[in-house]
Amino acid sequence: MRAAFYGTPMEAVPSLRALAQTAEVALVTTRPDKPRGRSGRPQPPPVKEAAAELGLPVSQPGRAAHDLERLRLLAADVAVVVAYGQILPRELLEVPRCGFVNVHFSLLPRWRGASPVVRAILAGDELTGVTLMQLDAGMDTGPVLAMHPTSVGPEETAGELTARLADMGAELLAAHLPAYVAGELAPRPQPDTGATAAARVRVEEAFVDPTRHRREAVVRAVRAFDPKPGAWTELDGVRLKLWGARAVGIPGPVPGRLEAVEDKVLLGVPDGAVELIEVQPEGRRRMSAGEWMRGRRLQPARFTPPAG
Repeated sequence: MRAAFYGTPMEAVPSLRALAQTAEVALVTTRPDKPRGRSGRPQPPPVKEAAAELGLPVSQPGRAAHDLERLRLLAADVAVVVAYGQILPRELLEVPRCGFVNVHFSLLPRWRGASPVVRAILAGDELTGVTLMQLDAGMDTGPVLAMHPTSVGPEETAGELTARLADMGAELLAAHLPAYVAGELAPRPQPDTGATAAARVRVEEAFVDPTRHRREAVVRAVRAFDPKPGAWTELDGVRLKLWGARAVGIPGPVPGRLEAVEDKVLLGVPDGAVELIEVQPEGRRRMSAGEWMRGRRLQPARFTPPAG
């Protein structure tokens, strides 16, 4: 089996490794290097680093369509895509003999789109999973090859769940791709009933307003936007990222007010209180909420809506 692979972030690496064990990977296509960190130096995406470790050829076109002729020359049986980060044009999808197969981190048709894990946690889904599907010209609308469901942990962050789904997706790919390419696994049409859209995350969405958002909404936001962009609020005019929180059943301060109560740091919300576990003041490191409050000499803080 001769294959091509399209992917970029860390969650695509397990599937690349699985593919390399079951097929001849003739080309790995990933996004261009991007500046990261304080130095601003271009850094390779995780898939490029993994491909180099595996000794696989890498291409980094600005647009996937730029590699159309190169893909044609490969004479690949199939191409696998996992979180590549760009919509692939129809003419590209038609090149491999068996088309493109996608590892998608939801149970389709629920959460079609760029951010299925974040959307599942924000919605309070208790069940999610991985879908192996054929790519078509639509947004995650192609026929399904296989699925693997799993429960969402009650305290699981998007980063933790994504990593777990990435491993599950790699196992699903290794188990079913050879049969599909051999013509022994027939895709089944994906229903539109129950379809939901998982739009790309915007930083503004991660804003927490403790005068309006209830306990579960705040806790889900903290989990869903970890590791990026990070749930955030503003207290006394300072942006504060929230990295750990839990709903508590004890009386708390008025909505929008933050106070130290016994050994807990409580943020008042309309239906009670949320205990903050870990925070990050703007321009500073992550720290426990207790350490941050002690640095403020345990002074209460108030929510201040961001300007604009």
